[in-house]
Amino acid sequence: MTKLDPQRESMPGAVEKPVLRRHRGRLAQARDLVAEEIPVAFACNGEPFAVMMATPGDLEDFAIGFALGEGLVAHAGEVAVESIATSLEGVSIALSIPPSRAAALAGRQRSLEGRSGCGICGTAQLDAVLRPPPVVGAGRIISVEALDRALRELRDGQPLNALTGATHAAGWADAEGGVALVREDVGRHNALDKLIGAMARAGVDPQDGFAVVTSRASFEMVMKAAQAAIPMLAAISAPTALAIALADTAGLTLVGFAREHGHVVYAHPGRLRGNARGVAA
Repeated sequence: MTKLDPQRESMPGAVEKPVLRRHRGRLAQARDLVAEEIPVAFACNGEPFAVMMATPGDLEDFAIGFALGEGLVAHAGEVAVESIATSLEGVSIALSIPPSRAAALAGRQRSLEGRSGCGICGTAQLDAVLRPPPVVGAGRIISVEALDRALRELRDGQPLNALTGATHAAGWADAEGGVALVREDVGRHNALDKLIGAMARAGVDPQDGFAVVTSRASFEMVMKAAQAAIPMLAAISAPTALAIALADTAGLTLVGFAREHGHVVYAHPGRLRGNARGVAA
């Protein structure tokens, strides 16, 4: 059997599994690293709220970011992580929020687990899903060179995906494109929640940069970015029509198909400097 490097074995969020590998027509027993995916249950003020399927890493970031990205609280000072408990069944996270915020959650509990591919599965009411997004601030002017730099640095800042090939990443870049924070998860929206939580815990001002994600820009990604007051979201894949509409309403610059030396701006292009040259009708 192939022996994995000890450093690889210790990577949080990855587990070693036996596999049967075929290469050039030959079969061999081997061992591989695969991404973990476990239930993470959130309770607010003692009341169950949601169960998400997520990678069990950066859980305090996840807890804070989930509360902010879901609009459970207005700012990080309104939420406290009371406990994080791990069991054979998964992870339970107890959050404490102001009673007035908790009262507003009636009907927003998720009756089903939120699978890693969907940020809103099981939400009890449609109006909880399609609530009006907050308007983001003015933010900074970002150059296309800064966007290209952020994409390069995000690609190099994904150790879990490098090992497993199964995780998304969300990164926070400053106005010059330097990526200061990266969080990974099997769920694209979980990765963004973790990033939002990491930003809040580090005291990062969302107005000072932008977010980049290794996924499509679905509407819940735009909603979470707007809830966190992030003025620009760049995704390497496509947005949805609803995501574009929400970005337009929130005043958020939405970039899709963001690759080095190319991208498409779907909403509020004014924050991205360098797009005007060579524009054809």
